[in-house]
Amino acid sequence: MKNLYIALSFAIGTLSITAQNKDTKTADNLFKQFEYVDAAKAYEKLVENGKADGYVYKQLGDTYYNMFNAADATKWYAKAIETPQDSETYYRYAQMLKASGKYEEANKQMQKFASMVPNDSRAKAFKENPNYVPKLLGKMKEYNVSASDISSDKSDFGPVLHENTLYFTSARNGARKSYGWTDEPYLDIYQADYNSDGTITNAFPVSSLNSRWHDGPVTLSADGNTAYFSSESFKEKESEKVKDGKTYKFSQIYLFKATKNGDSWSNLTPLPFNSKEYSCANPSLSKDGKTLYFSSNMPNGLGGTDIWKVAVNADGTYGTPENLGKNVNTEGNESFPFIADDNKTLYFASSGRQGLGGYDVFEYDTTAGKEAANMGTPINSDKDDFSFSFNSKKDVGFLASNRGGNDDILKAVPVCGVDVLVTVTDAKTGAILSNATVSILDDKNNVIATEMSNSKGEVKYRVECDKPYVVRASKDGYEGNTFAVNKTKEKSVNVAAALQPIDVIVTETEIILKPIYFEFDKSNITQEGAFELDKLVQVMKNNDKLIILAKSHTDNRGSNRYNERLSDRRAKSTVQYIISKGIDASRISGKGMGETEPKVDCGKDCTEEQHAQNRRSEFLIVK
Repeated sequence: MKNLYIALSFAIGTLSITAQNKDTKTADNLFKQFEYVDAAKAYEKLVENGKADGYVYKQLGDTYYNMFNAADATKWYAKAIETPQDSETYYRYAQMLKASGKYEEANKQMQKFASMVPNDSRAKAFKENPNYVPKLLGKMKEYNVSASDISSDKSDFGPVLHENTLYFTSARNGARKSYGWTDEPYLDIYQADYNSDGTITNAFPVSSLNSRWHDGPVTLSADGNTAYFSSESFKEKESEKVKDGKTYKFSQIYLFKATKNGDSWSNLTPLPFNSKEYSCANPSLSKDGKTLYFSSNMPNGLGGTDIWKVAVNADGTYGTPENLGKNVNTEGNESFPFIADDNKTLYFASSGRQGLGGYDVFEYDTTAGKEAANMGTPINSDKDDFSFSFNSKKDVGFLASNRGGNDDILKAVPVCGVDVLVTVTDAKTGAILSNATVSILDDKNNVIATEMSNSKGEVKYRVECDKPYVVRASKDGYEGNTFAVNKTKEKSVNVAAALQPIDVIVTETEIILKPIYFEFDKSNITQEGAFELDKLVQVMKNNDKLIILAKSHTDNRGSNRYNERLSDRRAKSTVQYIISKGIDASRISGKGMGETEPKVDCGKDCTEEQHAQNRRSEFLIVK
C-alpha cells in the first residue's frame, strides 16, 4: 500500500504504447488505474490462453513489483527478459531478486542494466562497488528493532511520535471501500497513545483530517498546533481525465496544512505549489518550523520521485521548492523524508541507492555535503523498509517494513554506542601521521576493525558503550603501541595515539632491541614482541646489506632436550615474523640455544623475573 506514496500517482511500470493491443486492453486499463490485483488476473488470463509475449510478462512483473510481491515479480521478469526489455525492467528485476535474497543473480541483472545506461548514477554506483552487500551486512548495528503493538493485518506506516502521541497512516478501516492497488481499504491518518512503558494503545482515526480518499502521512510542528499531511487532489475536486478506450479520473497527491482547534483540526488548506501535473507527498517539518521536506515527481528532478524542501516563511508564505540534489536523489525513487530534531539529519527511503532489498532507509547530513549512507541492518532488510522517524526526547525511533509480509510499524531503539576518534601523531614532534595502521580490539583481544589514518591522522570507530577496548597503532619508522579505551557511556571519546620514532642501537656485531620475551612454555610472538621486531624490520629495510642471525633462548626449567626444541620453535617464529614483513628469507636465519647461554646465571634459584630475562631473543649481525 505504501507504494502509492512512494511511486505517487504515476505508474512505476510505464506502459509501452506500441506493445498494447486489443488482447491486452482490459489488463492495461486496470494497470493504468492502479487496480493491480485485477490487472494481474487479467494478464495471467492472457498467459493461460496462449496470448502472452514479452510485453505481457513485463507487465506482470511490473504489476507484482508495484505490490512488492517479490516471488511473483521475479517469476514473470525472468520470462520477460527472454526478449529484449528496457533498462528499468532489468533494474526492477534486480531489486526483486535482492528482495528474495538472491544477490548473485541480482548482480547479473545489474550488470545488464549498467551496460545499457552507463551514465545512470545507479549504474555508476554498482560498477564502483558491485559487491557492497557484505559490507552493509557487516556494518555495526546501531539500533535494536522489534515489532510494535500498533500494527494491524492491513498496511500501517508513516509513524511519527509527537510528545505522547503516535501518528501513523493505516488501511485498517475495513468498513471503507477497498482500493484496487492492493485490494485493501483506503488509507487514513490515525493517532494512538504512547505510554510511559513504551506500549502503544488506543488507536483511532483522526476524522478531522481524513477524507473519503487516501490520507497521510502527517507531520506536526514542534508546538503541535500545525499539521501538514498528504491527501488526494480529489479533496480539491481536481483531477485529470485520461482517455484510453474509456475515460477515468486520475488523482494527484497534494500537500495540505491544518491548524489545531481544541481536539480537532480545521482550516485545511492546500499548499500553493501543488499541481495537477505532478504529486507532492510525505511531508516532514523541521523542528524550527522553517523548512518543509517532502517527496515529489515535479519537473527538474533527478529521477522518478525525489526529495525536495521548501522554506516556510514567518508570514505564512512559502519559498520555491528546491531539489536536494544527487547526494540524496537518484534516477530511481526517493521518498518518506524525515528531518530529525537537530534540523540537519535527514532520513529517507530509496530504491535507487545500493541497498539490501526494495527500499532501504538512508541517513543524510544536510550540512556535510557527503552522499547519504545506508543505515544497514536491522533497520534495513531484504524487503521494503521505509518511513523511519526518530524522537530524541524519548530516544526511540519507528519505521515501517514489509519484512513480515505486510507493511508493519516497527520500533527502533538505539544501541548504546560510542564514537572513538583516534588521532595518530609523532610523539616527539607532534606531527600528524597519515597512513598509519589503526585497529580496535575488544576486551578479548579480538580485532573488530582495521583502518588507515586519513590526511588528518584520524580514524573513527563506532563501538558499544560501557565496554573496554584497545586501540593498536603502527607505522613504518615508528614503534607500534596500544592505547586503552576505558568504559564510557559518553557519545564520543578521543584517543591520542602518539608513536615514538624508532631509535635502535646498532653496534658492529649486534642490533640491540628491548628484550623480546616469550610467555612461559610458548613460542608465539606476542603483541609487545611484534612491536619490537618491527624496529628490526625497519633497520633491515633501511640497510639492505644486513644479514641477521636471531638467537632464541629459554630459561632453565624443563629438560635440556625440551628447551632446545622450544627455543628452536621460538627462533623460527621470530624469523617467520620478519619474513612476513617483507624481508627476504636469505637475510634472516634463526637458531635455538635452549638454556645454554643464560643472561642471568642463577642456577636453580632463579626468580620469576630472572627466568623471564633468560627467555629472550638476540640479533647478531652476520654480514
